[in-house]
Amino acid sequence: MTDEINAQDLEELVRMQAEMMADPRYRAYAEDRAEEMAVIEAMVAARQAAGLSQAELAARLGSTQPAIARLEAGRVSPRLTTLRRIARVTGCRLAVAFVPEA
Repeated sequence: MTDEINAQDLEELVRMQAEMMADPRYRAYAEDRAEEMAVIEAMVAARQAAGLSQAELAARLGSTQPAIARLEAGRVSPRLTTLRRIARVTGCRLAVAFVPEA
């Protein structure tokens, strides 16, 4: 099983997201979770840039592929220690910032 997305799947995901964002309740929910989604996107990008599948990342972390899938799906929030370990395994440096509101 691969966790790569092909162009057709990506188009479908973009279409579905546009439909969901048209719903004011979903849009408010998505805006409330923007920071969490940014962390998830960065985590997935780091894994993919390192050329690792979810299963390979899990093995290097001493975890399981389903646990990584739950993190990447946003079903569970990662601990800071988990993010540090993922950063180290993917050859990245973890950076956390507090940015003043505009």
